Amino acid sequence: MTAQVHPSICRLCTAYCPVQVTVEGGRATKVTGNPRAPLYGGYSCPKGRALPEQHYGPQRLLHSLKRGADGFAPIPSGQAMDEITAKLEAIVAEHGPRSVAMYVGMGLVPFVASTGVAAGWLNGIGSPMFFTAGSIDKPGILIALAHHGMWQAGQPHFDTADAWLLVGINPVISKSPGFPGQNPGRVLKDMEKAQARLIVIDPRVTETAKRAHIHIQPRPGEDAAILAGMIRIILSEGLEDKDFVAANTQGVAALRAAVEPFTPDHVAARAGMSADHLVEAARIFAAARNAGVSCGTGPSFATHSTLTEYLALCLASLCGHWARAGDRLAKPNVLLPGYTARAQPWPPFQGWGFEPRLRVRGLGGCVSGLSAAALADEILLPGAGQVKALIVAGGNPMMAWPDQNRAFAALNALDLLVTLDTEMTATADLSHYVIAPKLTLETPMTTYMPESVKYYGTTRGFPDPYAAYTPALVEPPAGSDVIEDWEFFWGLAQRMGTEIDVSMRYGNGPQAEAPPMRFTLDPAGPKPTTDQLIELSCRGSRIPLERVKQYPDGHIFESDQRVLPRAAGNDDRLELAAPPMLAELEQVLAEDNRAIEVDYPFRLLPRRTNNILNSFGRRIDKLAGNGVNPAYMHPQDLARLDIAEGDCVTIRSPHGEIQGIVAAEEALRPGMVSMAHGFGANPGSDDPRRTGSNTGRLISVEDGYDPVTGLPRMGGIPVRIVRQEAAGQSA
Repeated sequence: MTAQVHPSICRLCTAYCPVQVTVEGGRATKVTGNPRAPLYGGYSCPKGRALPEQHYGPQRLLHSLKRGADGFAPIPSGQAMDEITAKLEAIVAEHGPRSVAMYVGMGLVPFVASTGVAAGWLNGIGSPMFFTAGSIDKPGILIALAHHGMWQAGQPHFDTADAWLLVGINPVISKSPGFPGQNPGRVLKDMEKAQARLIVIDPRVTETAKRAHIHIQPRPGEDAAILAGMIRIILSEGLEDKDFVAANTQGVAALRAAVEPFTPDHVAARAGMSADHLVEAARIFAAARNAGVSCGTGPSFATHSTLTEYLALCLASLCGHWARAGDRLAKPNVLLPGYTARAQPWPPFQGWGFEPRLRVRGLGGCVSGLSAAALADEILLPGAGQVKALIVAGGNPMMAWPDQNRAFAALNALDLLVTLDTEMTATADLSHYVIAPKLTLETPMTTYMPESVKYYGTTRGFPDPYAAYTPALVEPPAGSDVIEDWEFFWGLAQRMGTEIDVSMRYGNGPQAEAPPMRFTLDPAGPKPTTDQLIELSCRGSRIPLERVKQYPDGHIFESDQRVLPRAAGNDDRLELAAPPMLAELEQVLAEDNRAIEVDYPFRLLPRRTNNILNSFGRRIDKLAGNGVNPAYMHPQDLARLDIAEGDCVTIRSPHGEIQGIVAAEEALRPGMVSMAHGFGANPGSDDPRRTGSNTGRLISVEDGYDPVTGLPRMGGIPVRIVRQEAAGQSA
């Protein structure tokens, strides 16, 4: 049997690492990083190298399932679509189109066409109830951009940076889109070689923080105060780029007044950090020729997440860390249409207050989408507009949504729950139908998606005009009945007689420079192939798709595009003093996070692991380990509480409790507990020593929620630790 090695793209996360796949007898047997591919340096992570196990392991669903009185039984995918269509039509007839909702998770990241087709089908039946994981993972950056405005030319090339500020982000592990995800460990080493100074704000000494010039290890939840303190130092010492500020911003006087109380001593006292480190960090950032700020999931899950993102943008604008006229454009499009970039702002734009309005907490549509944190309430709340049917595509709400008990009640209350997933997740266990989809090596794809994310945050996207295409490399296992996710929605549209209007906007607001990806599919006509959908997605691309296909290992394409000067007569400004943001900063000043409740003296922080992505990988032996997400605590705290590593403790918040298996970690600041999200099981099926614990049970959707995004406090959660062998003793 001859083995062949093919280049491809791992699509488990937004890094889209180029890989090489060994195929023997029609099956993928090995995946490694591709050393011939540009930009990534042959990098791959454990999750990508486990793609063969994902495709052929016993956890994979090879047939769709229907739940009956005796459990789940296989059902042909066509019959499943027939039955689901009938149920959906009955629900719409009785309750209206809004009664049908959709939730799209990270599992659809590899299949760009599927997201568009799914949304197009939902739009075709007249329902606006489209929710995504993006409303949980860093929705505040889009609202912050709406308040602040956007710099048309973006940032200068990353490799010219001589300083960088990372706030609650650990790219070595997370491959976060807020920092170059193309072999981030090598990127950090290159920064060290170039003597670029890295500033990290994180309550934990992460793999990234170990490489920092300055590591500020504060109490959690103080990121906004720390950034306000840095801004105050820069303004009070006259370190801002005065020419840039005068020509391109407004509101600097109001910002100066708002940050005045955030003196180094005040910030140091409330955040439990060194005032000298704060001053040094501000001076380094301001003095840099080119620098940037990346905020991660940590500050996003804490309260005031939008404000933190907004202050990070203000910090960059005060120091003029944006590309200037004559600079080489850092991120010219490849598979997206070309655009002209000028050294000028797009001013602030309306980013919230859109239809549809939700029925809870005054929430509505915004640039980060409808709030998934409110979806459980939309299912449970009776009355007009109640959600009766939910389709989950590539997501696992039981692991991802805040307040797991509420999510459990909601999903069990649905008249119809359909999940598209490759394995029996906690959400699939509750579903009426589970549709088995194809996996990445069985489908073609391009790097369209990671290229487009630059429109969803200033530090996202490829650092160079890189693009790649991969064909499908293997067929699904013999005897299986799996379909692509988009084929499911095509099948529903065929049966319901609805048109599919695919319309995906690249940018954050009306100022976005590229037109939306838009095409219409008529299910009465011939069924397209995935490659045809890819071609429709790439219409008008700067580099023709056929040319991209000529480079199997991917390619950095030429671009001599330069940033143009400000247009004549243009006087648009970046906003440094958005009233809602300054009002929220005043609230931060009034808060005292040092007054930790006597009953809840610890703060629980989120973290990521190198082997697991959200809840993916937990059923693959090569990745799962013992299946537990330990409750990491500082050894001093364990000694004080007389708790040993491996003990099972109760972790109790004001809203709920879970059991956790304790592990010691000196990298944590004392007083913290650190656990990965996405673990555990459905309520009633708990086994903390085998499946870990779901931190969502400690969260209330009404605790500190953002009034625009609806995101509640999901990090920095007040908790106490209760020894199970002496339940009356707690700390």
